[in-house]
Parts: sequence; C-alpha cells; structure tokens
Amino acid sequence: MAFTRRKLAGFSALTLASFVATHTATPAHAEWHPFATSATKSKGFSHWLSDITLTGLIDGGIMANPARPADGYNYGDFFGDHANQAQLNQVVLTLQKANTGDASEYQVGFTLQGIYGSDARYYHLVGISDQEWKSRYQLIPAQAHVDVHLPWATNGGLDMQAGILQAPMGVEVMDPTARPFYTLAYTSQYSVPFEHVGAMFNWHVNKTVDVTFGIDTGNQVTFGTADNNSRPAGYFGINLNNLLGGKLKIVELSRVGPENSSSLMGPYVANQAERFWNDINATLQVNDRLSVTAEFNYLHDQGLKTPTANQNNGPLKAADAFSVVTFLSYVITPSLTFNYRGEIYRDNNNALVATFMGNNSYMNAISGHGTSTLYPGPGGHGTTYGELTLGVNYHPGLGKYVRVFAIRPEIRFDRSLNNTHPFNSGRNNGMFTFGGDAMIGF
Repeated sequence: MAFTRRKLAGFSALTLASFVATHTATPAHAEWHPFATSATKSKGFSHWLSDITLTGLIDGGIMANPARPADGYNYGDFFGDHANQAQLNQVVLTLQKANTGDASEYQVGFTLQGIYGSDARYYHLVGISDQEWKSRYQLIPAQAHVDVHLPWATNGGLDMQAGILQAPMGVEVMDPTARPFYTLAYTSQYSVPFEHVGAMFNWHVNKTVDVTFGIDTGNQVTFGTADNNSRPAGYFGINLNNLLGGKLKIVELSRVGPENSSSLMGPYVANQAERFWNDINATLQVNDRLSVTAEFNYLHDQGLKTPTANQNNGPLKAADAFSVVTFLSYVITPSLTFNYRGEIYRDNNNALVATFMGNNSYMNAISGHGTSTLYPGPGGHGTTYGELTLGVNYHPGLGKYVRVFAIRPEIRFDRSLNNTHPFNSGRNNGMFTFGGDAMIGF
C-alpha cells in the first residue's frame, strides 16, 4: 500500500497515541552512546568519545478548526497551520557531546542536529537549505556548532558556541520537549528570531549573574548572496539566576541589526534600517507543583513600512510590535501537568502577523527571492491580538529504552481585541481551535 505524506503524518500521530495505551508507565532515561568504550574512566580521547550521545524524536499533531477556513489555514499559527489536517511536525536526530565537566577545566563539545518535517519550513537558513525542498515536509540542519568552555576570568568561566545556532531569545523554542504546548504564541513566531550562523558567548560572572553576547549574519541568512542585506547583527543581555533562594530566574536579551531584504526594499533601506528586538522573561518556581512565567517583548524595525524599494535616502517608516505573555504550569501527578498560556500581542502597523500560504512562502519572504503567498494582517490601523491556550501534558515513563513520551491536547482561543477580522479567511474577529500533538523519543 502506498501512503501519501498527509496520510503518513496522520498515521504517525495516531500510532503514538495508540502506543501509550499498551505500555506500563515506568521511569526512563534512555540515550545511546555510539562511541562508548570500556575506558570511560580515562581522561584521554576515548573518554571524550564515550560521552557522545545520539538521541531521536518523532512529533506529530493536528489543530482542528470548526469554522473550516476557505483557505485551509489557521491564521497566525505556524506549527499547526493547516486546519483539520494531521502533520508530521518533526523527526529529529541529535548527535551531541555536552560540556558537563568541571568549570575549572577547558572543554570542547559539539552539537549536530537534523530535523525533517513540516516545522522545518520555518527554520531554514538562506543559502543552505531554503531552496532544496518544495513539499510540506522538508529537511534542515537545525544545529551544527562547536561548544567550548574556557575557564577564564571568573570561577564560572566563559562558554562559546560557534556555527549554526538556534536563536536564544524568548521562552518557547523549536524543541517540542522544551515547551508546554504544540502551538506557539504570536510573540514566539513574529517577534523573536529563529536561526543564525555566528557565535554566542555566555560569561558566568558569578552564581547570580551571566552576561550574554554574540554576533551573526542575521536572522536565517548566511553569507554573501545568501544574506538578504550586507550588515551583521548581534546580541547582548544578562541572566539573573538563583534569586529568592533559587526560585526565581530573570533573562533579558536584546538584539540589533538590519534584517530586511535588499531585493524587496532596496539596499539603502535594507542596510540602514535597524531592527531592535528586546525580550525579558522571569520564571518563578512557587512550589514543587506550581511555576509561573511572564514574558515582555518589544520589536521595532526602522524601515519595515517604508513604501518603496527605490528609496536611496530620506526618512524611513518604522513598524513595531509589543506583547505580554504569561505561562502557568501545575503538576497534577508525576505523569500529568496542566498548562496555561495567555497573551496580548499588539501589531502596531499590521506589518508582522500574517499566514504564509505555501510551503516556501515564509523563507521566500525572508530572502526576498521567489514567490511569497501570504494572507496579511488587516489593513489600516494596527491589530491587538488576544490568545488563550489551555492544555495538559501526559508524560508517563515507558521504560529504559524510551527517553521521552508525551501526549499534549490543547484548546486555543484567538481574538482581535479591536474588532478587526483576520481569522478564518477574513470572516471572523476570533478563532477557536483544538487538537495537540504526541511525541516519542529515544
């Protein structure tokens, strides 16, 4: 029997759900050491090789929309963008040597990660993988970096990552095991970067303060003609750890650099108009069961609304967005967690939030090349989006050979708070979706 890719995605998600029904929940800490040797107590190269791990993950899901939008898309949703269709979101393989030794020692590690699935459409790097695939399921080198620990200046030393990096800004990440929901907040899709080629540094000043800084080619671009403009960008920020007796952590990260495409906006606008990204989040572990997180984000682009690509001088027209996202997580039982997310997102110029219709539309918009078919935000004045998502995470242990297993149903309510009508092909000022994902990994 021949399966289409759509049928394969649905089959994968249903298989994961069926798998849990026939297995007893037991704790699991599975990982494979492909280069393990008997000389694990030595300090030589054989010991370094023995610490290399290989892990894998499969994640698939669906977001149902009773309104059945005419274009088939859930507006403002990247990972669950196709309404009422199951998707194989990620098949992940990660080969890694983590630096977990003493902070007083020099350490060298690495991370190599490949991802295949529908999520990969949004995480390409221009010039590396963005034009290699045309289908919904695509392949990316999600991470490929060298990790170095330098015991310099302070007891904690300096950590460096250089290569293909996942962007460090924000609360929600691409890895489904490290975020509470299948879907993402507007902030996590439109107001933080995704991928970089560059170097990031984390200086551990003391037990409370970490300083972060870095430089890269830009969001999801590389070098030369594979950069959408001719300027680099960079990060700077600070982490405050172990506050309130270890219960509170605060992360502030800012980023500045041009991000617009010369092909779309002209070299002057693309190279002169800076984009300022700013994100601060705080997580409080109230007790053993309850944790809460608040995130504040502000993005300002000096040229995103400049109307002509032929402008060589003169004033630029800026666009900006700001948002507040709150999270709550409550452990009901060791294998069941309740999660809440609430968000208010203001797209002040209707320049950021859109649905990218077509498998390559998002990356074509980043690069400025090719055709980018999208359903834009409402015209005229800006839109204030409200979003509320509720869900549970059922994550039993399935034995020593299964590293992670989870089923995460969720219900989500999206609404325009100022009566614009962006949802369900422009018919409604609100949207109700429900669904979730299932994942299994070794």
